[in-house]
Parts: sequence; C-alpha cells; structure tokens
Amino acid sequence: MAAAEPPADVKAIFNDYSENGTMSVDHLRQFMVEVQGEEKATIEDAQEVLDSLQHLNIFHKRGLNLEAFFKYLFGDTNPPLNPKLGVHHDMNAPLSHYFIYTGHNSYLTGNQLSSDCSDVPIINALKNGVRVIELDIWPNSTKDSINVLHGRTLTAPVEFLKCLKSIKEHAFVASEYPVVITLEDHLTPELQALAAEDFDEDGEDAEYECGEDVAAEYRRLIAIHAGKGKGAVGERVKVDPDKVRRLSLSEQQIEKGVATHAFEIVRFTHKNLLRVYPKGTRVDSSNFDPLTAWMHGAQLVAFNMQGYGRELWMMQGMFKANGGCGYVKKPEFLLGHDGRVFDPKAAIPIRTTLRVTVYMGEGWYHDFNHTHFDTYSPDFYAKVGIVGVPIDSLLRIEVHEYDMSDKDDFAGQTCLPIRELRQGIRAVPLCSQKGEKYKSVKLLMRFEFL
Repeated sequence: MAAAEPPADVKAIFNDYSENGTMSVDHLRQFMVEVQGEEKATIEDAQEVLDSLQHLNIFHKRGLNLEAFFKYLFGDTNPPLNPKLGVHHDMNAPLSHYFIYTGHNSYLTGNQLSSDCSDVPIINALKNGVRVIELDIWPNSTKDSINVLHGRTLTAPVEFLKCLKSIKEHAFVASEYPVVITLEDHLTPELQALAAEDFDEDGEDAEYECGEDVAAEYRRLIAIHAGKGKGAVGERVKVDPDKVRRLSLSEQQIEKGVATHAFEIVRFTHKNLLRVYPKGTRVDSSNFDPLTAWMHGAQLVAFNMQGYGRELWMMQGMFKANGGCGYVKKPEFLLGHDGRVFDPKAAIPIRTTLRVTVYMGEGWYHDFNHTHFDTYSPDFYAKVGIVGVPIDSLLRIEVHEYDMSDKDDFAGQTCLPIRELRQGIRAVPLCSQKGEKYKSVKLLMRFEFL
C-alpha cells in the first residue's frame, strides 16, 4: 500500500515551524511548546525526538523533513496520555476518597448462569489493574471445604484456596496499591473459621476490617464482607459519625434512591464506602451505565469484566488515569469538605471547551481479517463524545466502517480521561471490543483546549 499523505493541517504546521523544508531542533521545541502544549519541553527533549527517528531512511541530521515530522506525529512515542505521568494523585487519603476499579463476580468466565468458575478471570482482572475482587464462597458438596461459585446456578465451582493463591501471586503485578477482596459468605460457622485460616495463610496476615479508615498507601490485601443488607435506601445511607460503613446497592436501587435521597447518598460517600452492582437480570454479564453511581460518590462501581461493551469501555477509560493504578481520587466537590454536599442535579458552569479533530486512521489491514471490511473501498467514520463526572470526564472514541448492506462493522474504540489528555496532534491507539490495544490501529487526532 502507498504511504499515507499527511493531512493539510500537518503540512501547514510544518511550514510554520520549518525553513527550506527542514524543521530544526529549535523549531521542533517551539512546536512542542506552542502546538503540543508541552510548556516545559527543552532542547534536549526535542533532540530526543530527532534521535528516535535516526533509523529512518528519511532522517536528516539537520532536522526533520515533512515525511519524518509526520512519522513522529503518527508514531508510538506521541500518545494522547503522558506515559511519564504515572501515579500522581494524593495516595494518602482514606479509601472513601477514591473511585476504585471494582469487579463483580470476578471468578466467572462468561454468563451468570452456566459458565465455568475459574481463577483465570481473577488473574486477568488483576493484570488489568482491577483492585476489588469479589468471591462468592459456598460449602463444597461434602461440606468439608470451600468453593467459589455463583450460588443456585449451573456454574461449575473453583476452589477458594486456588483463587486466594492466584490473588496473592498477581495482586501487585499491575499496581502496588491495595487489593480489596469482597466476600459474599454462604458458609457454616466451621467453614467460616476455615476460610479465615486460609486467608491468613495466603494473605500473610495482611487483612483489615472495612471499619478501619485505611489509607491507599498501605499496599495490602483488605477483606470485607459483601452482604447486600436490607431496608429502604433512605435508612441505609444514614450517616453514623462514630462508624465507617460499607453499603451495597444494586443498579436499580441506586437509580430509585437518587430520585428521592440524592443528598443523603452523596453525604454517605464522604466517609463511607458505597458499592453498586449489576441487577440480577443481567444474566448475560452485561453492565450498566456507571455515571449515576460515580456522580453520587460511589467508590466501588462493580462491573462484569467479561461483559464487553460501551459501559465497560467507560470503566476502562476512567482507570487509565493516575498511572492505571486502579485508584482515581474523587473530585474535591464529592469529598464533603467544610460540610458541603454536592448536588448532582445542579447546573455546573463550563470551565473549558475541548475541540477535537480526527484527521485520519491506519492499521486496520494489519490487525483485522481482510474480509472484515469492504475490500474495495472501506469507508471508516469516527464517533466522538464526552461522558462522565465533571473534572473526571471521559472522551469516548468509536470507529466503524460504513456498510450499505448490513450493520456497520466495528473498527476500534478507546476511552480517555480528559483531565490527563495532552494537547496537540497525537497518535491515538484504538482497542478491541474487549479493551485490548491493537498493535497497529490508531487515529491521528488533534486536541485543543479553548
């Protein structure tokens, strides 16, 4: 295939920051500061970019020509999120001050009724940065040991001890910050004692009760009970100044609760933990829109990590922030400083405007089956939208190929935390429906904060 032609904007910018067809290291630094918004960019940073392109035949020691400049912009070293940013939120606050990457029925490989239970989904979740693992624990058939399974269904069990060993082995592979294990307990008193022994043995005594106001910096395994509780939402979210509690609500309960008790729910989450989980009718392991729960301060929005779709993409996008450590500090207005309680229904003034330009894309013929798209004239289009909590809003990007005779073909997606989005022209990698990054598929886009 012929090499892609640089967009008109790229050509115009190159002309503005070059002389006689060459962009010197000084010109490149000026471009990085003025267009890319990298205010602290140095000559050394610009030289590093030039050095990274030396292997190309088009490289010239005096600087970049248009082709090399285009290669740099559309290359892997120019992503939309700063890879050097890492964990940068305050990690010394109580757990209630964070949105936490949370799994639901973390042991299931597929649907909620008949799929296998396994430690593999748990391992995958931990590798992807999930920090809350849910286990439903039941007696085995002989009542002398403990299994993990979705009770009263046809799901095939997995041993509790096997799950604990896998959690211990993979807990801190992707993140050094705490892993919370929520236990839905259906055991006899004797087996509860056995479970405690198993946990102490494999957690090496790294166990805390939820009532302790544990700071995220304590890098431990935290075990809490996952009981769902009873009673009206209004009663359950009453704040006890002498206690820190954890409450679980279904997606239906939170939807109904915010209609009548939004103030109380937000206030509850200032110091207490609120978990919101999918309704029981989601037997296909689909997920719900997390925005309502986040807007009302819920820290633990529990998702089926095998339930691929736009809702999970939003969840994955949210937790790309803060170095992908699985903890995102909640906005200040959700923390209740000075006794103030945020009203999610109140109009919020626009702080800034983001202008997004999609120039082009490439890589589909490398990462997709060649019969997936129209062979002769694939017609790709991108949908771009903003969703999420103010300050923690997400930029959602979805690409399809127009198909006259059938449903438009999926061609990639990504969700990016706007707070960490880098200004300027960036190469945006796209992901599969599972959220796995493609090797080659990406968009050339421009982000301008006005």
